Amino acid sequence: MSGPCLFVRPRRIRRGATLTVVFVSVLATGAAVGSWGAEAEDGRDPAAARIPSRSVSSTVESDEVKAAAAQAEEDGKSGSKAAREVVSRSGDRWGAVYSAREYEGFRRNLDGEYVGVGISARVGPGGRIAVDRVQPGSPAAKAGIRAGDRLRTVDGRPATGRPVTEVVSWLRGGAGEAVGSRVEVGLRRGEHRWQQTLRRAKLATEPVTVDRLTDQHPAAVRIKIDAFTRGAGDQVRRAVRAIHDGEGILLDLRGNSGGLVSEAVTTASSFLDGGLVATYDVRGKQRVLEARRGGDTDSPLVVLVDGGTMSAAELLTGALQDRRRAVVVGSRTFGKGSVQMPSELPDGSVAELTVGHYRTPTGRGVDGKGITPDLSVRGDDEKSAETRARTVLSGLGGGS
Repeated sequence: MSGPCLFVRPRRIRRGATLTVVFVSVLATGAAVGSWGAEAEDGRDPAAARIPSRSVSSTVESDEVKAAAAQAEEDGKSGSKAAREVVSRSGDRWGAVYSAREYEGFRRNLDGEYVGVGISARVGPGGRIAVDRVQPGSPAAKAGIRAGDRLRTVDGRPATGRPVTEVVSWLRGGAGEAVGSRVEVGLRRGEHRWQQTLRRAKLATEPVTVDRLTDQHPAAVRIKIDAFTRGAGDQVRRAVRAIHDGEGILLDLRGNSGGLVSEAVTTASSFLDGGLVATYDVRGKQRVLEARRGGDTDSPLVVLVDGGTMSAAELLTGALQDRRRAVVVGSRTFGKGSVQMPSELPDGSVAELTVGHYRTPTGRGVDGKGITPDLSVRGDDEKSAETRARTVLSGLGGGS
């Protein structure tokens, strides 16, 4: 098992059906990112507000977990089940055990692939979940599903009022879900209601989208990052280099499920001229993450966040805020900033245990706290948040 990397992925759904995100350091080449791919683009996760403020480190060592798994295997029992029991008793709220198949799914996601139906979802008024975008050529597109359709149910479970990340996990069916597996979706378009059975397919993510906000003068550019999968940082760098003099940048990190920390650092390097991005510790040993020199430090920059902004996206937000490079607008971010280390168990499953935490350049801890925006926007109306962000960008000199 190779070393750690920063990534986010869904944990097994328990009573609260909340999303667990996993933070590990930049060094891994073999671990993976569980991004929401094209499935979720926006929306706040109400579970974020319920996360306690204290940070919990692992009280169990990987050797103890491995020993429990090995003993169970010797006794003819499930090693991974024994490992889960040890982790569950440890008090490590971010610790988890994944099957080999689940972990392989995370590896695929690292390269920007996922198994799903091609629906990007968002939260609307009253907690209603709507289709925000349909990926061309996906099962959803072939079934005639359109942006604006309301997602009423997924496999019989009501979607309204649920965190968008949870609804997305239902659509995807969890890490390692088989291509061709079925999911039944209840939809509404105006007064028309219908049920649609979709078969999941292997799809490529589109983690970075760039569009010019031509309704402002001078025009500003919006860079939307859904997740920091491999290559996302270079995509952002190319987009920033194409910015015209005097244009502003709206960096939209709402619903960003995290990703490889190396990609987040590359993205930070697009807006900074070197210097500190974050510090982190692994079992007490302090390490630093630094930006490369030569980034754009002149273009006005606003970062748009919400409760679905997680992990690597919080690391980037904290760096740009602490370095006074950007104004952060939106609602408090998720609050995930702990370091996990993966260990392979005898049966091929993988245990991940908390071994440390990261901090922003000014020393702020993020785990259980999140990032508080410079300008907070209440409510779940993403349009009002973006309008406010554009107004701020205008005041900085980008846009009208």
